[in-house]
Amino acid sequence: MVFGIAYRMLGSVADAEDLVQDTWLRWSQVAGPVAGPGGYLARTVTNLALNRLDSAAVRRESYVGPWLPEPLVTEPDATDGVERAEAVSVALLVVLESLSPLERAVFVLKEAFGFSYPEIAEALDRTEAACRQVGSRARAHVRARRPRYDAPPELRRRATDEFLAACVGGDLNRMLELLAPDVTSWNDGGGVITAALRPITGAEKVARFILGLLHKLGEGAAARPVLVNGEPGVLITVHGAVDSVSVFDFTRGPGGEPLISAIHAVRNPQKLAHLA
Repeated sequence: MVFGIAYRMLGSVADAEDLVQDTWLRWSQVAGPVAGPGGYLARTVTNLALNRLDSAAVRRESYVGPWLPEPLVTEPDATDGVERAEAVSVALLVVLESLSPLERAVFVLKEAFGFSYPEIAEALDRTEAACRQVGSRARAHVRARRPRYDAPPELRRRATDEFLAACVGGDLNRMLELLAPDVTSWNDGGGVITAALRPITGAEKVARFILGLLHKLGEGAAARPVLVNGEPGVLITVHGAVDSVSVFDFTRGPGGEPLISAIHAVRNPQKLAHLA
């Protein structure tokens, strides 16, 4: 729970793990019994995250290119570690990034972990009425910006696998069949590694960009399906080293089939270090 709150608040695996340690240190220094340990831990990590967001906001203002959260990656059939992801999609984390720190805190505590508004008010040192107002505003913001089509997991997996095969095989026509006409690709290199500095829009532009990137990576590149934050995604390695992690959003095609409407690709090595 502590990791889940921190990760949703910060979008960083490394920072979330740091806050787990900081929360543990504070817990270990409590002398007497604690009424409601879960609430105490949630309050502690949330306030630590709010403090951390102040410095994170400054860093992200000068971030080079699109910012994406650090991905949580597991094998498609893995169960160990999936509970950490708890299906918190990359798309949702990107939306949460556009909320104010207070809105994010209220939304995470209420919607992801089911805390009551009186508990949230106590944790954030706000009135219950204020927290309800913030929560309502945050929910409306998230609802307006989240992907509206939630394809069944087996269809998302099949479409992801077919797109991966088309990319590896250099089959441009098949790639175009699987991409929505207005698909957008976000590529997070953080100025550390080559990546598009602006979102790329349009099926043909996105497909040719991907094929060009795979060509540059050379024969040492390999791709395999993984789960990214609990959703089907792709991990690319070059000579065994992690190069990028991608996950897709989907829209409904004219025949009801899922088409890829957005690609979130993380290439910044600092955000992939925990996958080594």
